[in-house]
Amino acid sequence: MYALIDCNNFYASCERVFRPALRTKPVIILSNNDGCAIARSQEAKDLGIKMGTPFYQMETLIKEHEVSVFSSNYTLYADMSARVMNNIARFTPDVEVYSIDECFIKLNGMNDLETYAGKIRETVIRNTGIPISIGIAPSKTLAKIANKLAKKGSGIFILDTPERITEALQTFPLKDVWGIGAQYHKKLLNQGIEFAEQLRQMPMEWVRTNMTIQGVRMWDELWGRARIPFGAYPERKKGICCSRSFGKLSGDLSEISEAACSYASRVAEKLRNDKSCATLISVRLITNQYRTDLPQYFEGITIPLNHPSSNTPEIVKAAIKALKLIYKPGYKFLKVEILVTGIIPENEVQLNLFSTFDGTRQNQVSELMDKLNKHYGSGTLRLATEGYKKAWAMRREHLSPSYTTRWNDILKVI
Repeated sequence: MYALIDCNNFYASCERVFRPALRTKPVIILSNNDGCAIARSQEAKDLGIKMGTPFYQMETLIKEHEVSVFSSNYTLYADMSARVMNNIARFTPDVEVYSIDECFIKLNGMNDLETYAGKIRETVIRNTGIPISIGIAPSKTLAKIANKLAKKGSGIFILDTPERITEALQTFPLKDVWGIGAQYHKKLLNQGIEFAEQLRQMPMEWVRTNMTIQGVRMWDELWGRARIPFGAYPERKKGICCSRSFGKLSGDLSEISEAACSYASRVAEKLRNDKSCATLISVRLITNQYRTDLPQYFEGITIPLNHPSSNTPEIVKAAIKALKLIYKPGYKFLKVEILVTGIIPENEVQLNLFSTFDGTRQNQVSELMDKLNKHYGSGTLRLATEGYKKAWAMRREHLSPSYTTRWNDILKVI
């Protein structure tokens, strides 16, 4: 049996852990630069606040209903996610983290699944303060469905018999089935298929013809036959990108260079975390297409690295070189984008007899940065070219403290 464990309204729940008075109040989390709503508590959803609604369109509603607003605090959310996953790992060695707020686990050999799931749920809530829902079923797709049903009830839902599965699928909307995208949903609706059970009752050959082999796999999963492997090693990324809109439009090359260096450093860190190296780096400069009163400029360039690399100094140096080749004065830029491609495993880097690249020393510098930043906090040690004041940094006017990752922000009990 598989279980999908999902944190309820995760970003909002993270903020509520440290502000208990908000547990019954509407809460929304804003995107980068405080642009639009990307997470909402149930109370905020009940007010009619939609995902992606621009902040300026909600201001009257926010004041009228005293909605608590927070800027995205990804450092806090990542740390709280790790705490949740560590607590779950106490109950089973088979944990597959699917996203920041959900994971699959195996529950083989368990006799009383409901009691065991209850212990997991109680422990996570007690130790982290994050509410979770648990769906249990013989396949991952059915576990996803069970999890959605758990959110509507007691927090635990089990599909362990053919009768329970059939009953649940008869009224479960097809659009909410894992793997059904907008195009498939539209196509199947035209065929008169609205609920998951209707799709399950279609002949396998019909599914294969109309939905390819991926549809057959999903069809098997709906019948409780596990076809999605557990803990499969993820395919190596084909590219790693870092790009955020500036807090204000900027045409200053020094400010844009600082942003490019900061993003390149983050990309290099991600490469090392994946034990990969890149061979190409791309840089793009983008103006605000909605500012029709300003001249527009969209330009990018891709250059090869001297050597497959994941170290910060080399990637930052290449990013600045590429940036200077495409920068033009007289424009107000909204963002700079750093993308590395041509990614290979770090243990497959081919040495070059004619290269003067001093990779060993620069790799040691990067590894030291990683160790210090992991111990003292992200950004503690960085290259000088990243700047200090960061006038280009995105707006985060409603940012909460880093309660779990910064000494000065730890709550004090008096």
